[in-house]
Amino acid sequence: MTAADLLLLALAGVAGGLANALAGGGTLLTFPAFLAAGVPPVVANASNALAIWPAHATAAWAERATLAPLLPAWRGRALLLALGGAAGAALLLASGDRAFLALVPPLLGLATLVFAVRRRLAALAGGWLGSPASSLVLAIYGGYFGAGLGVMLLAWLGLVLPPGTPPATANALKNLLASLVTAASILLLVLAGAIDWPAAAACLVGAIAGGWLGARLAGRLPARWVEAVVILAGAGLTLFYAWRIYR
Repeated sequence: MTAADLLLLALAGVAGGLANALAGGGTLLTFPAFLAAGVPPVVANASNALAIWPAHATAAWAERATLAPLLPAWRGRALLLALGGAAGAALLLASGDRAFLALVPPLLGLATLVFAVRRRLAALAGGWLGSPASSLVLAIYGGYFGAGLGVMLLAWLGLVLPPGTPPATANALKNLLASLVTAASILLLVLAGAIDWPAAAACLVGAIAGGWLGARLAGRLPARWVEAVVILAGAGLTLFYAWRIYR
């Protein structure tokens, strides 16, 4: 990997971290950068998961006081989600580069759509999203690809948590569950040797810088502008990879 590739990943990390701090959807900007840097598709997805995992984990740790009363009731479901994340990672490894690459356009498109309609997702999904089996499906998706997982989990929690649950509590639980799903998948991917460590490190450093920058810009840069950029980038990259892969 060249210095230019590492710089590209670092800059993508900055953009992704900034987007996550202000509006979300940063994975839609970071994952394609791994592919553009020449990282094989499965390794690109695994390395991207590793690069973005600390954001959820750090947020969950910072919100541990809010989460503490919820943990006894959520241990079983958290274990199920972790198993689902590992299953998704196993599916990713079993599918191989060719099959996974063929799924990149629809997966990017799905993640972009989920991000675009995230505020209406719970209403659109109806009762099924609140069923117990849906948590396992979400976790398998998170372990396999992961983009949009946080948005999906937040919508799902809106249906399964008691009415009147504070948004801050739901968000804290989302961060915990997303970090568990991703951690379980990353563990399997690390053991399988599916991580490009220099690439992941470059993106991670950039994401930390972008998150810091986003915190400084919060309230100054309208979140809707960032949302529009993420949606346009996601849609454009979906079309680009569809043309590149399917032509």
